[in-house]
Amino acid sequence: MSQSAAKAPGTGAGAAPDANRWKALVFIALAQLMVVLDATIVNIALPSAQQDLGISDGNRQWVVTAYALAFGGLLLFGGRIADLWGRKRAFVVGLAGFAVASALGGAATGQAMMFGARALQGVFGALLAPAALSLLAVMFTDAKERAKAFGIYGAIAGGGSAVGLLLGGFLTEYLDWRWTFYVNVPFAVVAAIGAWLVVREPEGGRNRSPLDIPGVILSTLGLVALVYGFTRAESDGWSDAVTIGMFVASVVLLAAFVLVESKLKSPLLPLRVITDRNRGGVYLSLGLAVIGMFGLFLFLTYYLQVVKGYSPVKSGFAFLPMVAGMITGSTQIGARLMMRVPARLLMGPGFLVAAVGMGFLTQLEVDSSYAALLLPGMLLLGLGMGTAFMPAMSLATQGVEPRDAGVASAMVNTSQQVGGAIGTALLNTIAASATTSYITGHIGSAATRPQQQLVQLEGLVHGYTSAIWFAVGILVAAGLIALTFVNAGRPGPATGSGAGSGGAGAGEGAQDELTVPVAMH
Repeated sequence: MSQSAAKAPGTGAGAAPDANRWKALVFIALAQLMVVLDATIVNIALPSAQQDLGISDGNRQWVVTAYALAFGGLLLFGGRIADLWGRKRAFVVGLAGFAVASALGGAATGQAMMFGARALQGVFGALLAPAALSLLAVMFTDAKERAKAFGIYGAIAGGGSAVGLLLGGFLTEYLDWRWTFYVNVPFAVVAAIGAWLVVREPEGGRNRSPLDIPGVILSTLGLVALVYGFTRAESDGWSDAVTIGMFVASVVLLAAFVLVESKLKSPLLPLRVITDRNRGGVYLSLGLAVIGMFGLFLFLTYYLQVVKGYSPVKSGFAFLPMVAGMITGSTQIGARLMMRVPARLLMGPGFLVAAVGMGFLTQLEVDSSYAALLLPGMLLLGLGMGTAFMPAMSLATQGVEPRDAGVASAMVNTSQQVGGAIGTALLNTIAASATTSYITGHIGSAATRPQQQLVQLEGLVHGYTSAIWFAVGILVAAGLIALTFVNAGRPGPATGSGAGSGGAGAGEGAQDELTVPVAMH
C-alpha cells in the first residue's frame, strides 16, 4: 500500500503500520476461528463425553447451554469492557481465560466441572469476540484494505462451524473427546503471544466513561433469559411454564434496559448504535440468516450419520464444499465487489442464493445422492452466505465512533448468538413434530421390522425437510430485509472509524466517507 493510502483520512496518526496490521489480522483470525469452531466441535464429542462423565440425558444439554448462556448474556458487557480497557488488552485476557477454561474442560472429572468449564469458556468468549472484531474495525480504515481484511474474517466466521465438525470428528474418532477442548490451548497461546507482540491499537479510541452497572445487570439477565427460554423450549416444549416465564422475563428486562439506556449520559449500549437503519438491517438480516444456518448444521449432521451411516470424520468432510463456498463467496466475490457496489446488493442476493441452496436440501430423501443433491445445495449455500456475511460484518463496524467500537461489535455477535439459539430450538421443534406426525401416520402399514425401520428413517428425513422449508423462508426474509433496510452507498476510497457517526441515510449513490454509522459472528 502506498504511503499516501496509509495516511488516508480516518486512519489517524496512531494507526498501526502496514505490516503490523496484516500480521495482527493473522492472530485475530486465528482467535476468531477458535471461538467459532468451538460452537460445533464439542457437539461431535458430546456422546463420548456424556458416557465418560456419567452425564444424564436430561443434563447433557448443559454442556452446550452453559456456554451459550454465558457467551450470549455477557457479550454487551464484554464489548464495553473492551472499550474501557482497550481492545488489545481485552483480546489477550480473553484468549488467556479461554485457554484455561478449555484446559479445565478437557480435564473434567464429572459433570459439574464440565458445566463450569463451559460457562467459563462462554465468559471469556464474550470478552474475546467483540474485542477481535472491534480491533479490525479500528485498525483497517482504508476501504480497500478493509475489504480484504473483512473478507478473510467473514470467511472464517462463516466457515468455522463446519471446520469444527470436521476437526471434532477427527479428534473424537482418532484421539479422545478431551482433545476437542485441549486443541484450543495452542490456538489461544499462539494468538495471545502474537497479538501482544504485533497488535498496535490506534490511540485515542477508549471510552473512559464510568461503567453502566444497571445496564450490565439488565442486559445480561435479559439476554440469559431469552437464550435459556429458547434452549428450554427445545427440550421441554413451548407451553412449559418455565419456558413462558423466561420469555416474559426477557421482554420485561430488555424493555427496562432500553428505558434505562435512553436516560443515562454514559449508557452500556448507546442507542445511537442500534437505531440507524443500516445497522438495524445488518443485525436483523444476520440474525435471521444464522437461524437458518444453525438448524441446517444440526439436521445435516444427523442426516449424514443416522440416515446415511457416515462416520464423524466422513460427515465432517461432507461439509467441506460448504466451507469452500463460504471462503470463495467472502474473499473472491464479497471482497472484490464491496468497493464497487452498495452492501445491500451483495447481502440481499447473497442471502437469496443461500435460500436457493437451502431449497435443494428440501428434496432430501433416505436414498438421496450426495453428489447430485447435497453437493450443489451446500455449494450454493456457502457461496451465498460468504458473499453476504463479508459486507454485513464490515458495514456493522464501519464509521462507528472509536469509543463505541467494542459494544458495536458485541451487538453483531449478540444478533448471531441469539439467532443461533432461536434457530436450534425453533427448527428442532418443527422437525420433531413433523417426524412424530409422519411416523404415527405410516407405521401401521409397516408389517415387518425392516419396513418399520424404513418408516422411522423416512420420518426423520420428513422432519428435517419440513424444518428446512422454514429455513428457506427465513433466508428469503433476510435477503428482503437487507435489500430494503440497508441503504448505504458503496464505500469511498477511504473510510474511517475514527469519526462520528453520520445520519441514518447514506443515500443510494452516496460515498460512504464516515456517513455510515455502525454498531457481531
